[in-house]
Amino acid sequence: MRKHKMLTRWIPQRAGKKEWTMAGQKIRIRLKSYDHAGLDASARKIVDTVTRAGATVVGPVPLPTEKDVVAVIRSPHKYKDSREHFEKRTHKRLIDIIDPTPKAVDSLMRLDLPEDVSIEIKL
Repeated sequence: MRKHKMLTRWIPQRAGKKEWTMAGQKIRIRLKSYDHAGLDASARKIVDTVTRAGATVVGPVPLPTEKDVVAVIRSPHKYKDSREHFEKRTHKRLIDIIDPTPKAVDSLMRLDLPEDVSIEIKL
């Protein structure tokens, strides 16, 4: 197994400043929630924060919604064919941050998001 060293390079910024970035790095953020409105608001908040910090963002990409259906018998005794259906929908979004700057990573760490949104981060 080979170990890769993290390469850094200079990237030009808008105002002529230069800032260090991790060359070839990508951060993948996967968001999950039962509420699509809160999920979209969280994704928008992440994208705005990272673009203000100077990193390139791809997304949010909507992933397929998981639908979990459960059938429950309505009556306690006799009528087994009469069932009530309940469903739980899990909405998902994917955000990629390409060549993240240290400022972008720091601003992501300080970001407050709702409790009902599950966040999974991969480097």
